[in-house]
Amino acid sequence: QVQLVESGGGLVQAGGSLRLSCAVSGRTFSSYAMGWFRQAPGKEREFVAFVSRSGGSTYYADSVKGRFTISRDIAKNMVYLQMNSLKPEDTAVYFCGASNAGTTESIVSLTTAYRYWGQGTQVTVSS
Repeated sequence: QVQLVESGGGLVQAGGSLRLSCAVSGRTFSSYAMGWFRQAPGKEREFVAFVSRSGGSTYYADSVKGRFTISRDIAKNMVYLQMNSLKPEDTAVYFCGASNAGTTESIVSLTTAYRYWGQGTQVTVSS
């Protein structure tokens, strides 16, 4: 069993920054690739970013490229999402997920590729 706990969300003005963290329990952290998704009210959960098991491959949604950076610290069982130049449209609940579905971008950008999810952390960006 793998448990994920997100933190670091909050209220920030447009143009500001936040760093989200995802703590992963269990000794199998290195067995999973990790992703960040977000869900705004009334919308479906959407892909934000992905990092492979080794950290060597990363993918981003077009809407966050150049502004967000995903990383993982295998020694600490942590995954991070550094969010810069935040916009009001980034407002959502952000979820981290653990995947063992490989590294094909078209697959890992889907929620169905993720076996475990955290409870989410709210990010609100004011204009």
